[in-house]
Amino acid sequence: MVEILTQLPEQPAESTQERIVEAIAKELSIGKKQVRTTVGLLDDGNTIPFIARYRKEMTGELDETQIRAIEERLQYMRNLETRKAEVLRLIFEQGKLTDELYGSIIKATKLQEVEDLYRPYRQKRKTRASVAKDRGLEPLALWLLSEPANGDVIGEASAYIDPDKEVHTAEDALQGAMDIIAEMIADDAAIRAWVRRYTYDHGVIVTEAKDPEAESVYEMYYAYQEPVRKIPPHRILAINRGEREDVLKVRITIDETRILDHIGRTFAKRESAAKQTLLTAIADAYKRLIEPSIEREIRGELTERAEEHAIAVFADNLRNLLLQPPVKGNVVLGIDPAYRTGCKLAVVDDTGKVLDKGVVYPTAPHHKVAEAEEIVGRLIDKYDVQTIAIGNGTASRETECFVAGLIKKLGKPNLKYIIVSEAGASVYSASRLAAEEFPDFDVSERSAVSIARRLQDPLAELVKIDPKSIGVGQYQHDVQQKRLEESLRFVVESVVNHVGVDLNTASPSLLSYVSGINAATAKNIVKYREENGRFTNRKQLMNVPRLGAKTYEQCVGFLRIRDGDNPLDVTPIHPESYDIVDRLFRELGLGLDQLGTEELNARLREVNVEQMAHKLDVGVPTLRDIVDSLLRPGRDPRDELPPPIFSTDVLHLEDLTVGMELKGTVRNVTDFGAFVDIGLKNDGLVHISQLSDRYVKHPMDVVSVGDIVTVWVLQVDLKKERVSLTMRNPNRGNGETQAKK
Repeated sequence: MVEILTQLPEQPAESTQERIVEAIAKELSIGKKQVRTTVGLLDDGNTIPFIARYRKEMTGELDETQIRAIEERLQYMRNLETRKAEVLRLIFEQGKLTDELYGSIIKATKLQEVEDLYRPYRQKRKTRASVAKDRGLEPLALWLLSEPANGDVIGEASAYIDPDKEVHTAEDALQGAMDIIAEMIADDAAIRAWVRRYTYDHGVIVTEAKDPEAESVYEMYYAYQEPVRKIPPHRILAINRGEREDVLKVRITIDETRILDHIGRTFAKRESAAKQTLLTAIADAYKRLIEPSIEREIRGELTERAEEHAIAVFADNLRNLLLQPPVKGNVVLGIDPAYRTGCKLAVVDDTGKVLDKGVVYPTAPHHKVAEAEEIVGRLIDKYDVQTIAIGNGTASRETECFVAGLIKKLGKPNLKYIIVSEAGASVYSASRLAAEEFPDFDVSERSAVSIARRLQDPLAELVKIDPKSIGVGQYQHDVQQKRLEESLRFVVESVVNHVGVDLNTASPSLLSYVSGINAATAKNIVKYREENGRFTNRKQLMNVPRLGAKTYEQCVGFLRIRDGDNPLDVTPIHPESYDIVDRLFRELGLGLDQLGTEELNARLREVNVEQMAHKLDVGVPTLRDIVDSLLRPGRDPRDELPPPIFSTDVLHLEDLTVGMELKGTVRNVTDFGAFVDIGLKNDGLVHISQLSDRYVKHPMDVVSVGDIVTVWVLQVDLKKERVSLTMRNPNRGNGETQAKK
């Protein structure tokens, strides 16, 4: 017998926490102890970069991705537990909470399961079933559900005729009872779960045009269908957009016979006097109540997964873009191309400081080429410019032709140019941040500075721009913006802390992404630096106003001081481990002043980390990281990547021939292929089918943003100015992909 609970049991916080830990560990295939420890570290206010880098012994060396997954699932599970408690309370207050229902809700692992279980008890708006109940027809519905072997349905229904309750005929009574049964079926959690799963496994998404004669970018979906379980994320987002723009009609179709049979086996499982009535109610329950609801839920689930996928693609592209190697030690001339308003110029030194600015008019409608050559040539000579960075926006092609011609005239073989993506430069230039940095510059002059600087140090410059505006996404405007911002901020934080930040040169924008530092603290650090001069040791951070002990602990290991009081301050070694370094050096019989010497490096390479860790009573991962940092003090991990491709001459679309071999840089990666910059106005597309002779599940398995790749021209469309490329070598039988990471 099912027991109605007269008291709502309380769940001890410890058991709830342990249930969450167990669920996360099982879902992510991570040890319970690792999850439990990580949850504790997160709850204590530690950041993901700090935990991943400096608490490896505690977490079992979980990486940032795993820790972030734990954090996200922890938040979901805690929200789930909160909702469970709320649902239990609401059902209990109705006096309908059974021990069986209580157990089902407690064991639920998804929010959808909880909502399905709560559905019959949810306060509903006026429905056909609620009206029928008010008319006293529920006993008739229960009699029908009892599947009586004998009896007259119409005769039974006649007993409920009551004109005062607007039940004028037996048919009225029977219809009301069927409405009640239909709602009971639609509210059955097990039925909903089965129909949802069956529809997902066997349903087909069908799209059609509202106006088949209208031209649009959605024409491939004017008469399209694909199984629900197979449709890829980018098609879901495209279909959703077409529906929002009122171009497409979208529905999910399914053979409902099996569904009706399944429901019938629960609610009309034997021959009875009421069987036909029950089958009619079942069909109504499905068509009127279950099918529309399940379709919304499935499409919502597909959309959520598609958005997560699109966000992941954007995040991977952004990470690779931010990790592009800096062009160090170069004086750079940045050019923001334009027609009528002229090309804005900005010369920056090797530290990014602006040396000069100007404007020239070599493009239409002015065509002042000679004057522009004189001005640009003078700037090149005056500041010994080694590299010219040209934005890839409007008039970029014409500006490139001008620059290439000028380089030939000047006869400077070491002077090169490169086309730089200016995505987001205009957003930055018009921002309050840019106005504070360059109050006397107009918007386009700031853009020229940004273009030059993003070549010198892509990370330091790109962190000033809203990540959504950087131009390496796919359907980024079709996804939940809050979720997108959270994911992209995590990527930027991860990259910034991976690379490390120079405490004496970093802007507030860059500092604000350092572990534990917020925007206000970043400004305080810069203000302290301006008032007191450069930092000479990490301890001085504790003098910065409102930078407390916890913030210091979280951030200090990711901040670098070059030529400071302590040579270790240029490494990623956390000050909490400086005593370990001292003991290690004593064991090796060497001094800190030998940091960076070949003698020290040779000794460090000979160290048996496991044995030394035991000797020093320190964790192996920590000592391994310390040794690695001592071997390469001041290392920038981006320097290990291939440098960008520079040009000295212009490539025209007309210059291309099918089969021509070219070098290019991957600019963007999407679900259907990779866009490669080969020196043309528009990037060429390598379709996923042309990335390799082997099967490619996703382009990111082969290429990443920033990769230098060898491609061959597959097709040239002069009219549309499009180039199709291949990475399958047409001159070699095995077609091995030529990608250099």
